[in-house]
Amino acid sequence: MAALFNSLFGGSKPSASPIPVGDSDFADFAGAPDPEPVALTSTASQPSFTGLASFPTGRAVPYTKWYNIHERYSLSDFKQEGVILSLIVVIVIIHLFGTNTNRKKAKKWVAAHAPVLQKEFALVGFGGRKAPTADQVESEGLAKSLANDTLELPVDLLKEKSPQEFTTYATGRQNVAFLDVNLNLLKRYSPLSMIAEYGMSLFFESMPAPVEQMEAILYPFDGREALTVPGQAPGAHELRKDTKSSYDGFVWAIVNKETMKQLRDDRYDVSITTTKDNPKLPVWATVMSESAEITDFLLTPELIKAVEEAGELLNHLIITDQPIDQPVKLEETIPKKRIYLSIRVPSSGDYTKTLPLFEYFIRLTDTLVHGAHFRPEVLRKVRTTREDMVRKLKKADEDEQAEERGLEREKAKKLKRDLELKALDAKGQKKYLEKEKEKEMRKNNKKMTSKG
Repeated sequence: MAALFNSLFGGSKPSASPIPVGDSDFADFAGAPDPEPVALTSTASQPSFTGLASFPTGRAVPYTKWYNIHERYSLSDFKQEGVILSLIVVIVIIHLFGTNTNRKKAKKWVAAHAPVLQKEFALVGFGGRKAPTADQVESEGLAKSLANDTLELPVDLLKEKSPQEFTTYATGRQNVAFLDVNLNLLKRYSPLSMIAEYGMSLFFESMPAPVEQMEAILYPFDGREALTVPGQAPGAHELRKDTKSSYDGFVWAIVNKETMKQLRDDRYDVSITTTKDNPKLPVWATVMSESAEITDFLLTPELIKAVEEAGELLNHLIITDQPIDQPVKLEETIPKKRIYLSIRVPSSGDYTKTLPLFEYFIRLTDTLVHGAHFRPEVLRKVRTTREDMVRKLKKADEDEQAEERGLEREKAKKLKRDLELKALDAKGQKKYLEKEKEKEMRKNNKKMTSKG
């Protein structure tokens, strides 16, 4: 009754029920106050935008270094990046210095040789224009302008194939179809490559040390103007006798003894010659020839003087009609006449010593056309070597063809056997194979008896 009375007429509230002593999970929340919403102030304080999560709540945002990169990092944190950037800068500087140095050397070479080329040939370089005469070269100061220190290459006269290789071309001369010149310089833009090449040359004889050299290849007409010169086509008109540019084929060379062994190993045409010192030449040079009479004809006083002036800068001067690589097919034995000149680039840049030999090299075709017509006895010895090579290649070709024919016969025989077996039944196939086995055994016994 008391409880009902209190509930109806608002009696005193019952006290909280006691918490069991053993239930500790509810003890932490027993005296916790009820949550109340936080009232916003009527006037917001000055907003702070020191971070991405800031908003004008009126409450202060704690200070942090996260948003100030200059306070989070220092220069000591970028040591690796600094080393990498420094190496890149050094590599770029070395590359630019090396390429510019090579271009200057190539420009000096052009300045020294352009007048000679333009005097001897109607077209020099890749510009497609007729070369000026020697008087025009002197009056316009072409050689002088090429000798300045500007880095721009005369693209009409010289083409840069790579940072260490430059090339030029000339044509339009009597007895000469065209001339190719390659200027190979050191890899100054890559010192590590140079060191590696020098190191390899110390341990391997087949890898010579890198040197700066000019290599020129002259292709004579050899009486074939009708195939290249306009207006000289067969049937157009008869070639005059004085315009014929053919001469006898042979192999002859003046070689620096330092490169003689490597040259003989690398080139087939030189390997068929005989090496013999000549008292007219300096001690560092030797002659490689197929005949003493050819040497007597070619070793003129002008050539001897040019070789002496060039000194040991000369690598080789080769007149040949044979391929560089040993022929492996009959069509590779067809004579193709060329003249090679290899000269080291002087470190001082003074080309006065090598220019006489370069000029003689260009005019050498005139000497060959007028006088390189030898006695039959001399040519018989020269032809013997070539005929021996042709016979070897013919024999090898015949052996190869015989082997191919044998393989074809074996293939046809096997095909016939398979067809015969396929046409028989099981009993017939067994009898066929037994007969074949007996035949093979008789054949082997006969071979053993003949050997015994």
